[in-house]
Amino acid sequence: MRTDTATDRHVIEATALRRRYRASGSKATKRNSANTSPTATRGFEAVRGVSFTVARGELFALLGTNGAGKTSTVELLEGLAAPSGGQVRVLGHDPYLDRAAVRPRIGVMLQEGGFPSDLTVRETVRMWAGCTTDARPAAEALEMVGLTGRAEVRVKMLSGGERRRLDLALALLGNPELLFLDEPTTGLDAEVRRETWELVRHLRDQGTTIVLTTHYLDEAEALADRLAIMRRGRIVASGTPAEVTAARPARIRFELPPAVSAGELPLSVPAAVHGRRVEVRTERLQEALTELLLWARDKQLELVGLDARSASLEEAFLDIATGEGEELAA
Repeated sequence: MRTDTATDRHVIEATALRRRYRASGSKATKRNSANTSPTATRGFEAVRGVSFTVARGELFALLGTNGAGKTSTVELLEGLAAPSGGQVRVLGHDPYLDRAAVRPRIGVMLQEGGFPSDLTVRETVRMWAGCTTDARPAAEALEMVGLTGRAEVRVKMLSGGERRRLDLALALLGNPELLFLDEPTTGLDAEVRRETWELVRHLRDQGTTIVLTTHYLDEAEALADRLAIMRRGRIVASGTPAEVTAARPARIRFELPPAVSAGELPLSVPAAVHGRRVEVRTERLQEALTELLLWARDKQLELVGLDARSASLEEAFLDIATGEGEELAA
């Protein structure tokens, strides 16, 4: 695998990155926005001063609700458009101005490939290989994604999940140093999804740097070394999945026994009561749970439906990505 001295540590460096669209806001305008003047002051700013790095061999997940700016950011990293402000370096180059130097070294899996429907799977891969520098054999690419048995099937006969696997095979054809995966497991059943996770882990373990966008929070939690959550064009939280979730409170839930009122709960345990359901949000999970259990033992009560757990990435994401609180940086 090729390496440059300047990029031994960071494959991607984004500094104060901005992207503004014309006022019309159409999808066609989005795709052609590279022609927009960097000094434009009208229109919609989708990326608003984003800074982050991605280390060599790391799997970095970029998360956000629809409209948060993650796709606009990734398109800048892929060199599909020029930033309106700030700077981005990919493998030591400007991915837009130095596209010829960057493109042979990256793989891109889009949300939808747009394949010729009458070609077979094998023909599609061979056609794509003809446009790819140092492409791996078609049979190898199909084996990696589990499509060997579907090689002679026309693309129009593939299921949605099989098309996603074909998308991934084409992204892997050039043995990329840097791989962009945009919603890679959409449409896959549970078994194939897990197999795809294992392939992605294998690629990372072999040294491939991966940027992942996904709406599946369990996917990001299972795969990402680090992640960033975007809201309204800015990164509002970043770090390892554990670091991001650790910043959110844990929760304890149970059902209040019939003969007990909410006023009898331990005063040091802040609780929200909805009917008979009790929810405690706390940054001291072990202490709060111990106090509740000792209280229940002393009162000889059973806490029906007791459930105590640290915050999940999904809970943290929903809190951060849709919240109105202060922006965070881990």
